[in-house]
Amino acid sequence: MEQRKDTRFPVEFRSSFSSANVVSGDGTLNDLSVRGCRVFSLVEVKPGMALQLRIHTVNHESPLHISQAVVRWCRAGTFGCEFVNLSPDEWARLHHMIRELKVHLLQRHHEDNEVA
Repeated sequence: MEQRKDTRFPVEFRSSFSSANVVSGDGTLNDLSVRGCRVFSLVEVKPGMALQLRIHTVNHESPLHISQAVVRWCRAGTFGCEFVNLSPDEWARLHHMIRELKVHLLQRHHEDNEVA
């Protein structure tokens, strides 16, 4: 089994994606990491397809824009993307979001241990 290089965080963000007049759609983004994510969507995509991906988070006014995400795998109703190209500003926003998710996860783990 392949080991992940980066921690994936369980999230549930609305997402939208498009690919050079081939496909476009919406989905729910899960398992976010600094290098990629999983998207649940009824829209069919194919491995190797390059997508523009927009991540609509709760805490940020404008969607995070991934200018190029490559579909690495597909299964019924879900696909995995690797983030290939982001602007420096969007890269910084993604890293900030990941740091916030780490802090939230650590706080929740600490609270769970206090209750137990």
